[in-house]
Amino acid sequence: MASQTQGIQQLLAAEKRAAEKVSEARKRKARRLKQAKEEAQDEIEKYRQERERQFKEFEAKHMGSREDVSARIEADTKLRINEMNKAVTTHKEQVIEKILELVYDIKPELHKNFQIQPAK
Repeated sequence: MASQTQGIQQLLAAEKRAAEKVSEARKRKARRLKQAKEEAQDEIEKYRQERERQFKEFEAKHMGSREDVSARIEADTKLRINEMNKAVTTHKEQVIEKILELVYDIKPELHKNFQIQPAK
């Protein structure tokens, strides 16, 4: 019976050691997964920064900087406003004369729907 108890004790001890090894293996696996996740996040962030840098280079090369674009838009707007002002000054007198002509040239006439009522 003592040998049986000793065998049971050995089995329990072996089971305990196995459970500790399994637990330790799970902890190692969790640490490795966490480390792999952190490394993947770092790699993703580096890739994102690289692509952002490439985009800014492309944008600067093809469009110029934002200040350049803003300056071009401002210059174009001023040019168009000046053209419109020139057109206004060129045609101003003609437009005023045409408006006054239409206002002064009154031709009184009866409306087409007007009907004369016979006297009663």
